[in-house]
Amino acid sequence: MEYRVWCHLHDGAPDIYEGDDYYYAFETYEDAIGFSTENEGSEEPLALILQKEYIDEPEPGNYIHVKEQRVTEWPVEFLSRPKRNPNTIPDFFSPNAPDNRLQILRGLA
Repeated sequence: MEYRVWCHLHDGAPDIYEGDDYYYAFETYEDAIGFSTENEGSEEPLALILQKEYIDEPEPGNYIHVKEQRVTEWPVEFLSRPKRNPNTIPDFFSPNAPDNRLQILRGLA
């Protein structure tokens, strides 16, 4: 697991990459949150996640099942959601899914 803390110049981070935003990588959340709270211009940590398949939403309400690997950043609170299982994505696209399909991903349906 890797945690990233993004630093933004417009929020007061030092300009060390010629005007570009940048991040620091940490092995633990504790180290990442410590850095984030102690350094001006730093965001809260994000968790770096490898997804083997995922649901894309190219426009609001238009969901697509994508079967390829990607590395993405998640808010750390997403890690507390129930772990996905082989039925999570099929249940999401099922005609019997709840009106708010996102409840499935949040472990509420």
